[in-house]
Amino acid sequence: MNRASLEKRPDEVATMFDDVAPKYDVVNDVLSMGQTRRWRRIVVDAMDMKRGQRVLDLAAGTGTSSEPYADAGIDVIACDFSLGMLKVGKRRRPDINFVAGDATNLPFADNSFDASTISFGLRNVNEPKKALAEMLRVTKPGGKLVIAEFSQPVVPLWRTMYTEYLMRALPAIAVKVASNPDAYVYLAESIRAWPDQDHLAAWLQESGWEKVTYRNLTGGIVAVHRATKPLEHTPEGAAEAIAAHKGPVAKLRRNIQR
Repeated sequence: MNRASLEKRPDEVATMFDDVAPKYDVVNDVLSMGQTRRWRRIVVDAMDMKRGQRVLDLAAGTGTSSEPYADAGIDVIACDFSLGMLKVGKRRRPDINFVAGDATNLPFADNSFDASTISFGLRNVNEPKKALAEMLRVTKPGGKLVIAEFSQPVVPLWRTMYTEYLMRALPAIAVKVASNPDAYVYLAESIRAWPDQDHLAAWLQESGWEKVTYRNLTGGIVAVHRATKPLEHTPEGAAEAIAAHKGPVAKLRRNIQR
């Protein structure tokens, strides 16, 4: 299984998420056995935002990930390409600013946000490296990026068990609790095909982010990546960073703090 075999048109993916929007958060809690909320709390802690700062929450869906920022007096923009998700979120939290947008072509000016974050949505972007570059563009110099994404368990036995759960148990559970079970088959396959922690860290470096680190959660089922936008970032500097970091991922690992 590879990403190419999973590629869907953006409108197809958006429609898929529109279909599952009404029960999306509940189903996620069931399928993750309650771990989703813990993972999201860790992301909020890693962001360490202050009242009055401005945050981009990309692939925000129904806004569950945006709520802690809004509740803390932080100016959060919940951005997603699924209108169905945004409508559900706006009904539930009318105080949050929901914006429709494409992760590879964000509708925001350069240097608009003190920080950017995306949780469990990067792997569903057709061109994830473009999304990383776009988040770099809209984040202020010195600003941070925090990504939570499903990854590769670090213990081989656990990895085998996890893969079996994804491809067998998860779709079976989805049939009972989800409005569109086929969507969760696709999501399970996208998790299995997603690169490991070091590959995503390499993508961040290639996109021009610096101080890249990651933390494994639940044995590596999820990884939280952190990075910072260079203080003197320029498009030319980003191009140089990409050129400097081309090559095997193994060569980059020594620069990545876990």
